[in-house]
Amino acid sequence: MPPQTNTFTVNGRTYTPPPRPVVVCCLDGSADEYLDAALARGRMPNLQKMAVEGYRGLARGAMPSFTNVNNSSIVTGVPPCIHGIGGNYFYDTASGQEVMTNSAKFLRADTIFPAAARAGRRVAVITAKDKLRDIFAHGLIEKGGIAFSSEKANQARRDTHGLDNVEKLVGLPTPPIYSADASTYLFHAGVKLLEHNLTDFLYLSTTDFIQHKFLPEQPEALELYSAIDEQLGWLLKRGAVVGITADHGMNSKQKPDGSPNVIHLETELTKKYGPGFRVILPITDPYVVHHGALGSFAVVHLPSGTSARRKLHVLQFLNKLPGVTEVYGRNAAEKLELPADRLGDIVVISGRDVVLGRTPEYHDLKAIEGGLRSHGGRYEEMVPFVFSHPLKREYKARALADPRNFDVFDFTVNGLQL
Repeated sequence: MPPQTNTFTVNGRTYTPPPRPVVVCCLDGSADEYLDAALARGRMPNLQKMAVEGYRGLARGAMPSFTNVNNSSIVTGVPPCIHGIGGNYFYDTASGQEVMTNSAKFLRADTIFPAAARAGRRVAVITAKDKLRDIFAHGLIEKGGIAFSSEKANQARRDTHGLDNVEKLVGLPTPPIYSADASTYLFHAGVKLLEHNLTDFLYLSTTDFIQHKFLPEQPEALELYSAIDEQLGWLLKRGAVVGITADHGMNSKQKPDGSPNVIHLETELTKKYGPGFRVILPITDPYVVHHGALGSFAVVHLPSGTSARRKLHVLQFLNKLPGVTEVYGRNAAEKLELPADRLGDIVVISGRDVVLGRTPEYHDLKAIEGGLRSHGGRYEEMVPFVFSHPLKREYKARALADPRNFDVFDFTVNGLQL
């Protein structure tokens, strides 16, 4: 039976899927330079075909340019101010706890997936990092969908993940999360799901371990993109309509001697004004080997009772710190499309080669001894936007304006000339 074409609406967007498999890929950490490097060396012929016969451009991601923020935006089709997840990590002032946003309980908007399943599509979502699975699976499993991670593929169960015996299906063992295999595994799994007619509406979200460790032209990066391209070829051969984007880019954040280029905000503020500041680093997640909790976006909670005059002085002080490029007060929610109740008093964003930390003691730099590459700021905001087929006229006009990475399902489902 061909895929269903019933229309469905989610968060104000209406989707009318084609009678073909739909595959959307989020290549975590994939700055456009990674695609350029692989294409220039002939390592991605299938992506080259997509760029020639379909469309290749850029889209603007959500800020901060972190994984949870942007994946949540992609799967809901709306910015963080609507879906509610403005970082991987935030300070919950109501409970007085610093918490990770690795759960669907933090979502304030529905994902696309349950609605697609209700409309008759066989939906599957596969992520490398298990931390995202709960968000992706929200409301999906009970609708007959599938959601699992390559990180914990061997733990998938039919009642909780919609599928069991994943390793047998894929023909490969569960890979280590700190490996290129964690990303390629989910492509192998997606192809198998299509082959066995278990899905016709598929979302694949990789991990950025390789991008954190290697430059675009290094062999390890080229091997990853070559392996991904091979699987893209299989998806295309099976008649899939494919859309590709990323959650964020990646840049080196180090000094000429190779040491991390860090501004320790909590240390600087305490030195200048005394104790009581709380700096939150929204990049924080369980995968410390990637980045050591160092990114280019930070949130500052001021000491209790700070006057408006003192706050203005702090804003001015932070804005003058070398390496800081943007500082916002409470207007950060409006300017950056973030949930106001999950922000602090001040937002700080740093330059292309600079990261923001708390104190030297807070960060374990042994995890990033090979050199720090990270993300979170404006310089990782622009990401690839690639489709397997030409864009319809109105979508081409949107692509030439200010497309967002969370438009990718709309473009893939509604915007292609098939």
